[in-house]
Amino acid sequence: MLQQEGQAAAQRLFSTVMASSIVLVIAASVLLTLLVAYVLPLLASGFDPDKLALTRQLYFVLLPTLLCCGFATVWRAVLNASDRFALAAVTPIVTPLLAMLLLLGVGNRGGILILAIGTVVGLALEAGLLGWGLIRQGVSLMPWWYGVTPALKQVSRQYAPAVTASFLMGSTALIAQSMAATLGPGSVSALSYGSKATTLLLGIGSVAVSTAVLPHFSRMVAVGDLAGVRHTLKTYTRLIVLVALPLTAILIYYSEPLVRLLLQRGAFTEADTNLVSQVQAIYLLQVPLIVLSILFVRVISSLKANHLLLWGTIINLILCVIFNYIFLQWFQVVGVALAISIMYLISTCYLIYVGMRLTKPQPVNKETLRGWADYGV
Repeated sequence: MLQQEGQAAAQRLFSTVMASSIVLVIAASVLLTLLVAYVLPLLASGFDPDKLALTRQLYFVLLPTLLCCGFATVWRAVLNASDRFALAAVTPIVTPLLAMLLLLGVGNRGGILILAIGTVVGLALEAGLLGWGLIRQGVSLMPWWYGVTPALKQVSRQYAPAVTASFLMGSTALIAQSMAATLGPGSVSALSYGSKATTLLLGIGSVAVSTAVLPHFSRMVAVGDLAGVRHTLKTYTRLIVLVALPLTAILIYYSEPLVRLLLQRGAFTEADTNLVSQVQAIYLLQVPLIVLSILFVRVISSLKANHLLLWGTIINLILCVIFNYIFLQWFQVVGVALAISIMYLISTCYLIYVGMRLTKPQPVNKETLRGWADYGV
C-alpha cells in the first residue's frame, strides 16, 4: 500500500484498521466482563471461595491487557511492514523481564497482585514503545473511520483467520490453567512460576529470529524469490537447532538450582522448588520448538496463507485438550506442562511441512506479485 499508493493512503488504511480494532477490543472486553461469573468457575473449578475471589480480582486487573495487546499487535505489524524490525522484535522482552524483576524484588511482600499489575504495566510499556516508534516515522496513531475500501477488505481477509488463530492458540493456555485448577492447592502457581524462564527465553529468541530473518523474507517475498525463502528457512532452521538445543539441555539440567536461586525464599519452600523445577524443565522443551515456529509462521503469514495457520491452531486446540486429559491423570501438574510441550512439537512439525510446501519453487505471475505487494511485504 505504501509503495503503490503513497503515505496518505497508507495512513488512511492504518487509521481505519485502528478504529476497527478498538471497537473489536472494547466489544471483547465488555463480553469478558459480562461472562466472568460463568467463565471463572469453569477455569477455576478446584478453587475454594477465597481463592476464587482472588482469581476474580486478578481477572479484572488483567483485563486491560486485552487493549494493550490489541494496540501492540497492529503497531508491531506496521513497523514490520515498514522494515523497522528491531523495535518490533525487542518489545516482547519487556513484560517477562519486568515480571522476573518483580519476583526477585517485591514479589514476597506484594503477593500475586504485584505480579498481575506488573504484567499490565509491562504490556502497556510494550505498546507505548511501539507507538513511539510509529510516531517517529511520522505515522499518526489517531483512529478514524474512512469506510470500507478495497485495501481494508484485503486486510480483513487475512486479519480474520489470523485473529481467530490467535484466539484459539490463547485458549490452549486457558485449558492448561483450568486443568491445573482441578488439582491440589498450588498447582496453578507451580504452572505459572514454571513458565517464567521459558517466556523470557522465548522473548529473546523471537528478537533474534525476527531481527535477523524478517528483512530477508520481506525482500524475497516481494520479488517472488521462493527459492531464496526456502534456502533461508533451511539455513536458519539448522542454526536455531544448533544453538537452542544445547542451551535448552543445559537449562533443563540446572532447572532446580535456577528455581532455588530465583524463587526459594519466604513462603516458597523446598517442596515448591522441586515441583516448579520439574514443571520448568518440561516447559523448557518448548524453547527450540516455539522459536522454530516463529520462523515458519512469519513465512506462512507473509505468503498470505493465514488460513493454514488457522487450521494448524484448530489442531493444536484439539491436541491440547486430549493430551492434558491423558497426562493429567499420570503426572498431575507436570503432565499439564508435558501436554503443552508435545502439542508444540506436533505444531512445529505441521508448520515446517506447510512452510516448505509453500516455498517450493513455482512460476510466479504478476498478479501474485501484486497481491504480495498489497499485503505490505
